[in-house]
Amino acid sequence: MGAHPVELKKGLSQRHLTMIAMGGVIGAGLFVGSGVVISETGPPSFISYALSGFLVIMVMRMLGEMAVANPSTGSFADYARTALGGWAGFSVGWLYWYFWVIVIGFEAVAGAKVVQFWLPGIPLWLASLVLMSLMTATNLFSVSSFGEFEFWFAGIKVAAIVLFLVMGVLYVVGVWPGRGFDVSNLTAHGGFFPAGSAAIFSAILVVIFSMTGAEVATIAAAESPDPGKAIRRSTNSVIGRIAVFYVGSVFLVVCIVPWNSKHLAASPYVAAFQAMNIPGAADIMNAVVLTAVLSCLNSGLYTSSRMLFVLAARREAPLSLMAVNRAGVPMGAILASSVVGFLCVIAAAISPDTVFIFLLNSSGAVILFVYVLICISQIVLRRRTDPDRLVVKMWLFPGLSIFVAAGIIAILAQMAFDAKARPQLLESLGAWAVVVVLYFVTKRVVERHPTDAAPIAEPAAPASRVLVLANETVEGRELLEELRSIDRAGRAKYYVCVPANPIDTGTAMYEGAVYMWDATVQAAQERLERTLAVLRSEKLDAEGELGSFKPLKALEDAVGHFKPDRLVICTLPEDRSAWLRFDIVDRARESYRLPVTHVVVDPATVPV
Repeated sequence: MGAHPVELKKGLSQRHLTMIAMGGVIGAGLFVGSGVVISETGPPSFISYALSGFLVIMVMRMLGEMAVANPSTGSFADYARTALGGWAGFSVGWLYWYFWVIVIGFEAVAGAKVVQFWLPGIPLWLASLVLMSLMTATNLFSVSSFGEFEFWFAGIKVAAIVLFLVMGVLYVVGVWPGRGFDVSNLTAHGGFFPAGSAAIFSAILVVIFSMTGAEVATIAAAESPDPGKAIRRSTNSVIGRIAVFYVGSVFLVVCIVPWNSKHLAASPYVAAFQAMNIPGAADIMNAVVLTAVLSCLNSGLYTSSRMLFVLAARREAPLSLMAVNRAGVPMGAILASSVVGFLCVIAAAISPDTVFIFLLNSSGAVILFVYVLICISQIVLRRRTDPDRLVVKMWLFPGLSIFVAAGIIAILAQMAFDAKARPQLLESLGAWAVVVVLYFVTKRVVERHPTDAAPIAEPAAPASRVLVLANETVEGRELLEELRSIDRAGRAKYYVCVPANPIDTGTAMYEGAVYMWDATVQAAQERLERTLAVLRSEKLDAEGELGSFKPLKALEDAVGHFKPDRLVICTLPEDRSAWLRFDIVDRARESYRLPVTHVVVDPATVPV
């Protein structure tokens, strides 16, 4: 017997996490997409960024509260599952993965278009595949290589924004050569609200999508020595990052360049640098945009693979996706995500106006669905959480949490009335519906019908060798009472088998997408030892051992080793038990032709 480790390497240093957190909110959408927002909104566009930033900051604060009180290192699926049920966790996990794999394909195409600025003869699909291959190789090599690339990518983005901020402030306040203090562009072209005040709120629909990615730092924190500390830092610092990088830089752009300038379409930052007579502005900003694209592509592969790893660990995706290579990275999950990204690139090349647009639309509102579920999960879990564990608290609870959730729902409602955005909402809702249906279908499929074999009568005489299969329920009161009742005379031998699975031990929940194998084994071993101590204190002959992380494999090994004449399998209630979803009890009856007692444990009776 023995447990098989599935450990992901903790290879990210604090400097990696700092830059991932800083650069996570800076995407190509800021460098390029902000031009569209400014052109349609006018000078108050920076207010749109401030309002969108407020919503993202609040969501991050809620995520930080849950992650510190119930550490899951950014696995939003765990919080949704705990708060709302299995369907919600399944939905969040798969929708978030779907969102990022579509982003991978989109960013690869966007990066290829930037490459064509310097190499106009290269086919778009070829440049896209080259960029994807490079980032896939980076992620496969090691988590440290991902962190190192992201460190420098984020560093370039941050440096570019900081340089722009410094130069922009000097230009606006009049320190720039030949310039005086001048903010006339805020009102000189049709007033401060040339498109009306309602345009501020309409722009939020576009702006909020450009800010997605802030939550990546909470996922990456799992592969650092101190996840809780890293999460607190990243969620607290997001306020300054959005205020400075987005609101501050967009405010300077509208001060430097007239909002109705035709030069904003390509890139507002290029237009601003050109207004300041900076030579080579187009080449400089194209290089920065390419860096931003590669950063998003790199982070997308990382994030989607880790979410797929969590889904596999939760038995909501093939277990093979938990496999890691020698470098400690989930190779199968990375390749699976990369393949879907490749398919998106092919769709962009073959059918850009139908299949590719459908893929983009069907993922367009997904991140808002995830954010809404994060809000609802926080509201529910806050009421269930011991106040002593609330190191990080959502402000003005519950009013502000409800307000933020309502604000995001209002954005979704706005999409329904916007002719351009409506297809994204409807097709994204369709994608969510498909995922929910898949959850219930797969749940029904894996719930195999009980075997039709003739039932085996319980032995009249007390059992002499009793094998117990349990994990998180191994200390449950109901199990201990069942074992005491099996042989009142105390003549039976008991063998307790605890599968060392990171999910069933809770390690994957409390360590997040990445966990140390030692922690998994330790958690299982401590439960086993406490259970054996209780049984032995009552003069019962009990021994036990850890088993494979696969429950059926652990049971097979234990049966071969112990030769029992009776099995006791202990699980949580049906709505909480992955073992029951995979029909462990009936499979055991089918395989071993032994009397099997199924004990259901109330989670409230399990010592914490």
